[in-house]
Amino acid sequence: MTIPFVTLTDPQYGEVVQVSPLVQRVVAHNPSKFTYHGTGTYLVGDHRAVAVIDPGPALDAHRDALLAALAGRAVQAVLVTHCHADHSPLAAWLASETGAPTVGFGPHPRLDDLDADDLDADDLDAGDQSAAVVIEESTDYDFSPDVVVGDGEVAATLPTGEIHAVHTPGHTSNHLCFALPTERTLFTGDHIMGWSTTVIGPPDGDMRAYIHSLRKVQGRNDRVFLPTHGAPVTDTGPFVEAFLAHRLEREAQVLAAVRAGHSLVAEMVPLLYAAVRTELHKPAGRSVLAHLVKLVDDGLVATEHDARPTLKATYRPV
Repeated sequence: MTIPFVTLTDPQYGEVVQVSPLVQRVVAHNPSKFTYHGTGTYLVGDHRAVAVIDPGPALDAHRDALLAALAGRAVQAVLVTHCHADHSPLAAWLASETGAPTVGFGPHPRLDDLDADDLDADDLDAGDQSAAVVIEESTDYDFSPDVVVGDGEVAATLPTGEIHAVHTPGHTSNHLCFALPTERTLFTGDHIMGWSTTVIGPPDGDMRAYIHSLRKVQGRNDRVFLPTHGAPVTDTGPFVEAFLAHRLEREAQVLAAVRAGHSLVAEMVPLLYAAVRTELHKPAGRSVLAHLVKLVDDGLVATEHDARPTLKATYRPV
């Protein structure tokens, strides 16, 4: 199934854009292959008070734009979807500036004990965009929320209504979406982006958790998704269905490759990403690895000597 990606044609850097009656967006000027046009910081509320979602990267221009956008309004909470460096670094500054607490699921787990081979490789998951590269952003290990919230808990209370936390692990284990019931809006962070599929890079990225989280969102009744990167997604049901279909199709392709005798990630990538430029095949291995980790856990694939699944492990069908 083709994913109906949506594009953001004019990011309007530093400007306050009214997205809906209760939502404004300010886009940071940090475009890249993993941030699309840049990080979209959302201001949720009205002229009295707001919550800020994903304050963004440590850029002076974005900091100044946020201060201008917030002038005259109280900040009730600083909400962070996850701890990548394009989402959370300005949170501590904004909390200090406004007195608002930072809110998140928790800090990003430290992965120092895992193989460097699995941590240094890039990631690619282009879906139907044969040349689209997505490489995971660096991690902000310094972020630790003042207020820890779990699935379904109230993340912020505003004069205009509550914002609820929705735990959606997969891209990272501590990823949250934020729901605004008043407008049936889900702020999806990097869990669902309109312009691209999402990086699922082991060891913290988890394909099983991601697929489960997609199904969780599919079971909701959100009218619109507002991702941190890119344009709003208004046809939410078919969009999530297409994301799920893409992941399950890729999983079936990986399993078929192993059953056909391809035992190494390096052998599978040219087969599964034949339409992708060869210089991008190394990062594509991270996506294949994410699926292999799940398939091993499902008991459909095994590694030689029952070793931990890695980029260099040898795989066989069960």
